[in-house]
Amino acid sequence: MRIQKFSRPGVILIATVVAIITSMVVANATQTITTPNAAFISYNLAVGANSTAITPATNRSVLIMGCCTTLGDEGVGQVSLLHIPSTGMTWVGLDSRDPAAITSAFGNAAGTHIVYLDFLHQMDIQMASVDTIQVHNGGTGPRAGNVTLVW
Repeated sequence: MRIQKFSRPGVILIATVVAIITSMVVANATQTITTPNAAFISYNLAVGANSTAITPATNRSVLIMGCCTTLGDEGVGQVSLLHIPSTGMTWVGLDSRDPAAITSAFGNAAGTHIVYLDFLHQMDIQMASVDTIQVHNGGTGPRAGNVTLVW
């Protein structure tokens, strides 16, 4: 059986075609990974006080995690929230423990409860306006903690 060899220019041509096809496949197979944005807000609120208004990113999911670090009332809660500009917000998440409960709704009015951050269910994130949220201390003493938004 006789094996024919390709000429040198033929081998270079085939290698070039293989390299081009490989490059096209690799270019289509790449994945774009973006670094998330985040905002970190600390609070230390007197009874009945609200934090400054916080504006979540619009038209994208925002993970909001918050905690109360005050001794005896520690807790943590989180929601995934969608802020629809000039319309309102929709969310689903988990209130702080004892009892932990699923929280979900659509809201567009100031004072609408979103998620509890503490053991006693007195510290919460609520709507400050149709486009902003705030941390509210509805407890009987000062409370401290922090809130992180990731989008």
